[in-house]
Amino acid sequence: MTLHYRIERLDAHDRSSFDCGVPALNVYLQKQAGQEVRRRVTACYLLIEQTTSEIAGYYTLSAASVLLSDLPEASANKLPRYPTVPVVRIGRLAVDRRYQGQSLGSVLIYDALQRAATGDIGVYAIVVDAKDDAAVAFYERHGFIAFESAPRMLYLSISDGLKKLSRKQ
Repeated sequence: MTLHYRIERLDAHDRSSFDCGVPALNVYLQKQAGQEVRRRVTACYLLIEQTTSEIAGYYTLSAASVLLSDLPEASANKLPRYPTVPVVRIGRLAVDRRYQGQSLGSVLIYDALQRAATGDIGVYAIVVDAKDDAAVAFYERHGFIAFESAPRMLYLSISDGLKKLSRKQ
């Protein structure tokens, strides 16, 4: 991440001008995210542009699980035989229009990966539900793999993500 940005947990930030071009993602950040954070059903992280203090992007994380049987056999064979596997879900991820095209979505994904990897709870992977084919392609470029049973649901194992991240640095 460049030095022009910092990532903070959602707090008393002015969210009114955020516009990623997707009304549902704008409304979520502006009106719902604070409530969900207070209820502890999600954690919301903001990418803040340092000089203007504008929100350049955001993502949410929450605890989840997936069925072991839904993972590809190559992945499932490496895991304990529990019925479910603990994961972290990126529920929403968006970059404001003013900041799109600067690879900030990648910054948000890798920040989420690092948080999942360094947390005090064991998780196998990060999971996302892509809203459309363009989102699927975006996540696949970052190494995410689609579930066979749900092609718009993708995952990236923490270990694979960390390997990919270390090659970029």
